[in-house]
Amino acid sequence: MTDTSPYPAARTLDDLRRNLDQVRANIAAACARAGRAPADVRLLPVSKTIDEARIRLAYAAGCRELGENKVQEAHAKWEAMADLPDLRWAVIGHLQTNKAKLVARFASEFQALDSLRVAETLDRRLQAEGRALDVLVQVNTSGEASKFGLAPEQAAAFVRALPAYASLRVRGLMTLALFSPDPARVRPCFVRLRELRDRLRQEAPDGVCMDELSMGMSGDYQLAIEEGATTVRVGQAIFGARALPDSHYWPGFAGPPTAS
Repeated sequence: MTDTSPYPAARTLDDLRRNLDQVRANIAAACARAGRAPADVRLLPVSKTIDEARIRLAYAAGCRELGENKVQEAHAKWEAMADLPDLRWAVIGHLQTNKAKLVARFASEFQALDSLRVAETLDRRLQAEGRALDVLVQVNTSGEASKFGLAPEQAAAFVRALPAYASLRVRGLMTLALFSPDPARVRPCFVRLRELRDRLRQEAPDGVCMDELSMGMSGDYQLAIEEGATTVRVGQAIFGARALPDSHYWPGFAGPPTAS
């Protein structure tokens, strides 16, 4: 973390409230530019690397759902904060099948589904828990080999297969845009996901909903909103810059710290 970070540190309740207010103001401004209602955009604060004390401050500031990349980190936080039963946890990072049991136990949402093997394992674990789970299909709209997610041309066949997994409530799509300070390079990733969602919505099988577009993070969420995001995943702009580089969370990433 450096003093030149664009993301103000949030160590107190007042800090968090200030940052949340700023993010919400930016969301409202982006919605105004796009002719959208701010109520149509969900803010998902991302709490990866954030310790329990600061998460409790975020709860005091009004946060009732949090996004986490790493399943074991999220599960440990869920256990530690079991006294906050209305705090919901969304897993937004890549999932290996051997971690599906944990996700089935505690998560309210999984935003990175890109494998039928994971879908089958997760469905089986959810049935054992007597639960269902909202899921988003992750699409690699930037075409980067280092990123997880389906190629856009694979999405239709993948979505058609998902009704076989009754415990998965398919809600829409998720993407990570190209990490770049240049909006002209970032925006097409969001356009691609929106256009894909619109096509898939016309042919979605029964039981599959294609309303949600989870796209946009701390460095680009306003662009994402302008292009139709219904959920933005914002971490550093709320909690402050992270000490660890984004390469710790996103394989192959070597750019500036703009993720979530």
